[in-house]
Amino acid sequence: MRQKWIQKEGITAELHRIKIFDFSAHRKNGCEFNIQRSSAFKEFVHFWGPVANWGLPLAAINDIRFKDASVISGKMTLALALYSAVFMRFAWKVQPRNMLLFACHFTNEIAQCTQGVRFINYEYLGKNKK
Repeated sequence: MRQKWIQKEGITAELHRIKIFDFSAHRKNGCEFNIQRSSAFKEFVHFWGPVANWGLPLAAINDIRFKDASVISGKMTLALALYSAVFMRFAWKVQPRNMLLFACHFTNEIAQCTQGVRFINYEYLGKNKK
């Protein structure tokens, strides 16, 4: 395993060194092989990353259908909505475009907005059944 040392600019190297490990370069048949630039790595990440992310919108849709509005956390709903908005933009801007990731976060954005409306109706508009 190779080690790289990064030095902060303008400060002596002896006092401020940050040690990081370079996992991207591996030996393959006696030559350097950069795993992050390989097409197999990109295909793996562009498929399995979004597949793993589908748990979020599926859980939100399940909560919409089967759970009462009294258990909704407004802060978490807002955080997940912002998270999905940021990663929708990322999925659109990355080259090649990752439409599977975009679809996942678009679905999660709609589900979280629906949860947000349910939360506001329950907590602030008096539609709770107390």
